[in-house]
Amino acid sequence: MAMQGNDFSIENINQRLLQEFYDSYDEELEMELDDLRFGDGRKPEPGEKAWRKHYFRELLRLQGELVKLQEWVTRTGHRLVIIFEGRDAAGKGGVIKRITQRLNPRTCRVAALPAPNDRERTQWYFQRYIAHLPAAGEMVLFDRSWYNRAGVERVMGFCNEQEVEEFFRSVPEFEKMLTRSGIQIVKYWFSITDEEQELRFLSRIHDPLKQWKLSPMDLESRRRWEEYTEAKEEMLERTNIDEAPWWIVQGVDKKKARLNCISHLLRQIPYEDTEQKTITLPHRERHDEYRRNPVPEEMIVPEIY
Repeated sequence: MAMQGNDFSIENINQRLLQEFYDSYDEELEMELDDLRFGDGRKPEPGEKAWRKHYFRELLRLQGELVKLQEWVTRTGHRLVIIFEGRDAAGKGGVIKRITQRLNPRTCRVAALPAPNDRERTQWYFQRYIAHLPAAGEMVLFDRSWYNRAGVERVMGFCNEQEVEEFFRSVPEFEKMLTRSGIQIVKYWFSITDEEQELRFLSRIHDPLKQWKLSPMDLESRRRWEEYTEAKEEMLERTNIDEAPWWIVQGVDKKKARLNCISHLLRQIPYEDTEQKTITLPHRERHDEYRRNPVPEEMIVPEIY
């Protein structure tokens, strides 16, 4: 399948698809893969390896700050909602993964709601999202949110224009109500180009480990790029309020997008470093009468590695 534009030769497409493959793995494994990749005879682009090492160092530093942020949220009882919106394959899941990677899942969780069931379709539109809002000391990351109504539901015809208009009237008041109750809302829109989305979809098509990310809805959204653009522009215009403004993340370069988003997020919360208590490992008690019973051989997992 040919890419649009003049910068996408077959060689460039193949190289980008390979980069997409590497990008789907954890950072530690990716560093090891990089050593192999740059040793395979391919000459790296000027500064490419240096940039990737800088990326890993910055990511770990920012993740350390996220740990401090979570400790502050837990200690102060702060309530934080972070909304991630954007086109399919825009990189929302990647940044969510890096934010939560080293945090305590007991007080930081991801809400990625499926399509509403028959009962939920008869409820107040915001009702099913309310159950996922944070209690004191919690952070909730919405991988898509109530803004589905202004995007996929509207473009795909799952709601009518009267329902869309009601959403636009309601959502500013809904978010103002949440902020008045003490919940901080941070909203991100991940922006990518037409060509970049096409490449990422091709990567998913040709990578068996990522094909699960593609759905018929994703493929249809690709065809309706321009309709999504119009819906997105109206959504940002009508729901950008002082209490919960939109922030646009330039997402064509995934790694830069992750660093920029996390760095920006940290600046939105007035967290302070928490003094760590000294942890002392207690001595294990030993008793002469203690005996360990042997484990039956048939219960042991075979050591094939």
